[in-house]
Amino acid sequence: MMMICLSLLTAKFSSVTSLPALVSAMEAARFINQIQIPKNPNRRSSSRPARFIRASSSQEPKSYRGPKPSKNLVADFVSRNDDSVRSLPIYVGGASLLAVLFNRAVSGIAPVADASSSQSRADLLALGLAVTNLLTGLVWLSIRPKTITPVEPQGVDCKVLEPNLPPSILSELLWAWESLKVATCCKSLVIVYNGICLLQIGMAAKSPDVNQAVLVNTAKLMTGSVYRGVFKSKAQSYLANLSLYPGRSELPFLPPNTQAVILQPLGDKGIAVIGGNTIRGFTSSDQASMDFFNWGEARCHIGEMLS
Repeated sequence: MMMICLSLLTAKFSSVTSLPALVSAMEAARFINQIQIPKNPNRRSSSRPARFIRASSSQEPKSYRGPKPSKNLVADFVSRNDDSVRSLPIYVGGASLLAVLFNRAVSGIAPVADASSSQSRADLLALGLAVTNLLTGLVWLSIRPKTITPVEPQGVDCKVLEPNLPPSILSELLWAWESLKVATCCKSLVIVYNGICLLQIGMAAKSPDVNQAVLVNTAKLMTGSVYRGVFKSKAQSYLANLSLYPGRSELPFLPPNTQAVILQPLGDKGIAVIGGNTIRGFTSSDQASMDFFNWGEARCHIGEMLS
């Protein structure tokens, strides 16, 4: 309380310039000094010094107490021991086959199968199950899922732009390319509109004669079955594994090891060819974002300029 009074007196003394103001400040301090705060008997006095909490990166965060995702122990074990699990039916089938033969030998039953004997029927059923396990193990070892990894496109860097494009359209098309390159597995982008190749950027096939990129032949592309099929359906076409489609010969400007291609129609006169470096690398969200891509303004300006 004395500290409060001294603070008030100091503040008042520094701000007042007359004697009446100083007298008023002294009376206020005397009044405050007469106020007595009752002591609470239930309040415990602590003699511990004040603790200061310092923010530091070394301080361990609190453990998460919210809901946690459930773990599938069987799936985790199989993923960690893939080879052992695949060969497990062979061991189970072999052990079962030996157990049936051993049981037949020590049971005192004739080794010749008898259809009227329940033991013979049970042994035949057990032998069939054992052989099935053996065959299942052999199939699991021979058929393995192929690991899908991105590949390095075999080609050269290419950047061909239509010289008559206005700067606003050019900037939008380049922005589209940068967005696709960063957000997806896209490595090549070709935009053809009204029979003119507006943009060919990214990796392109290498010309066998000279060390240059193979440019887009728009006349050949527009007469191909791939181009006509896209415009007939008026929908996006996704070639998830390009090596399985015979129409890949109509896209010679893409690198020869292009893994996946999306053909996106642009209005009634244009198409975007988007090549990726991973089999099934474009997800459903990627396809949806390309389907609703912001090509509308570019199509309007391009149509007015090139129609």
